[in-house]
Amino acid sequence: MRIPFILRATIVLLLGLTLAVSCSSGDNSSSTEAAVEAAPPPADPKGIGEIKNVTLTDPLEESMIASGSAIYDMKCSACHKLTDLRVVGPGWAGVTNRRRPEWIMNMITNVDVMLDEDPEAQKMLEECLMRMPNQSVSIGDARSLLEFMRKNDMDQVGSKDEAVK
Repeated sequence: MRIPFILRATIVLLLGLTLAVSCSSGDNSSSTEAAVEAAPPPADPKGIGEIKNVTLTDPLEESMIASGSAIYDMKCSACHKLTDLRVVGPGWAGVTNRRRPEWIMNMITNVDVMLDEDPEAQKMLEECLMRMPNQSVSIGDARSLLEFMRKNDMDQVGSKDEAVK
């Protein structure tokens, strides 16, 4: 005797559901514990890298601004605009109000580790879909870029350093 296709399909479906239910019943504590253990640690607002503390100048340091402007023109301007316009990377307007100075400098000097391990950098990577290249910027040059960003924020949005308050 031949079993109709609909009946065979129903039997297979019911067997599959029975198997799925029996496999999923029981103690789920190990999967819950694994999910809790797998949760990423909270992001460090200072980022990941050797920059742990930055002393900000007030008033802004004009020589660092000039140096930072030249570095921006040479290494950064192709991907980052001084406004909030995203080109390849995010625009710089307001960056010192959103990010701590240590995070900014770690992103500049330790870009590969930041993109691989820092949750905030990873979110930016998801938005921009392009890894920031390692430009081999020294800590001193990164500090000059930061000072240039602070000046840019005053020019673009009228405030700076809100992330440190």
